[in-house]
Amino acid sequence: MAPIRLNIVEQGGDEGPLLVVLHGLFGSAQNWATIARRLADRYRVVAVDMRNHGASPWDDAMTYDAMAEDVIALLRARAPGGGAALLGHSMGGKAAMLAALREPALVDRLIVADVAPAAYPPALGAYVQAMRDVDLGGVSRRAEADEHLKPRIPEPGIRAFLLQNLVQGPEGFRWRLNLPVLGRDMALISGFPEVPPGSSYAGPALFLRGERSDYVTAAHEPAIRRLFPHADIASIAGAGHWVHAEKPDAFLDAVSRFLDART
Repeated sequence: MAPIRLNIVEQGGDEGPLLVVLHGLFGSAQNWATIARRLADRYRVVAVDMRNHGASPWDDAMTYDAMAEDVIALLRARAPGGGAALLGHSMGGKAAMLAALREPALVDRLIVADVAPAAYPPALGAYVQAMRDVDLGGVSRRAEADEHLKPRIPEPGIRAFLLQNLVQGPEGFRWRLNLPVLGRDMALISGFPEVPPGSSYAGPALFLRGERSDYVTAAHEPAIRRLFPHADIASIAGAGHWVHAEKPDAFLDAVSRFLDART
């Protein structure tokens, strides 16, 4: 399976270490613009649109094998000698973990935001169906799409996050998510692939969980430590699953201290 050339948004100069940022499901590189800008004084920050998201190409495959190969191809192109750091949130965190396990020489440091190498219930499929059921032909303003989503997605913050993917072109509004493929493969996205026995990433790793999130619990720690034996697991106080958006200062402080500790 050939990797996809992903759309990227780059900030920072040419001299600092490379930091590649991978967003979560329904996200995009633009969700990380503030974080990237604040890290760009010391790092070359490359925020990625994952396949079937943002401005990256659509493809029929939405497995973690495919996502990891996209990331590995990017790392080989931008830092062929290694030395890059990977930061991934949720779905992007799983892709980052798998890329580090497969090509550890390319990954100097790994940061995983609020996700574990584990399977979760595929509950987010309901969001896909809600978006697909919006009759975009009858939508002339984003607020109208919001009204269509409201009965099935009552949380304003979640609707606002999803609606960032609604873009307007010459032919009207469209979703920049490959919703049919995301819906079809939701069980795969919610899961985590089997890795060969004995696989591990021996580099420094930081798992940052939200204190109010249940994505990383004590039950997940044995799997984390088996695959990432040098991992530190830390909590961001008061944060839920979107740790970087809910507590950006605390998140940035933890990420910066970890990245600055490289030798």
